[in-house]
Amino acid sequence: MLCLKIFKKQAEGTGMGLKPAPAIDLSTPIDMCPYVVIDTELTGLNPKKDSIVSMGALKMSGGRIEVGNFYYRVVAPETELTGSSVVIHGITPSEAAEWPDIEMLLPEFYDYCKNSIIVGHFLNLDMSVINREMRRLTGRRFENLSVDTYKIYEWIKVHSGDSSRHFGANGNGDLFSIAKKYQIRTSEAHNALTDAFITAQLFQRFLSRLPGLGVRTLNDLKRIGKH
Repeated sequence: MLCLKIFKKQAEGTGMGLKPAPAIDLSTPIDMCPYVVIDTELTGLNPKKDSIVSMGALKMSGGRIEVGNFYYRVVAPETELTGSSVVIHGITPSEAAEWPDIEMLLPEFYDYCKNSIIVGHFLNLDMSVINREMRRLTGRRFENLSVDTYKIYEWIKVHSGDSSRHFGANGNGDLFSIAKKYQIRTSEAHNALTDAFITAQLFQRFLSRLPGLGVRTLNDLKRIGKH
């Protein structure tokens, strides 16, 4: 609880100063930017009502995935876990109850993500719930620049100018379907950290291809991937 009190004081600007991360120069080449790839598991898909069950994230330096630099926490959810959500992520109510709630975990997640560009797949849902909790606890929101791998995938599909096997006319946009097109190994179950790692591998593939399509700087990436 002390951690949360300090976090609130920082956010309220009471002398401790929750300073936003220094802005990354938009002219920075995309292969030199710091990224944090995130994923959450939720009690449902309603960003106004459902809550976080787990958070997973890992860092990337340009296209290099820092496999040992990861973040994973199960969260005691604010709303009830339903049977349908348990089937997806496998976290039971009894397991979640043994972990801290979001008030305790959000400060460390914020610290992990700061100074990095946030990357995720269908990121709007994750960030809507995260920022809802952030505003509730601090009155602020994450100010990181963020990009969505689904938006990037769609942009590449339109601008690639070829009939690459990665792009089917009737292909699904979910993470696992796209990952399989790029020969990225997936599993049947969802896990926030595992899904973040899959997303990181997908983003790694995109970073290697984008310069050839004219996307070379962070400003270019922001233009095609902003969620």
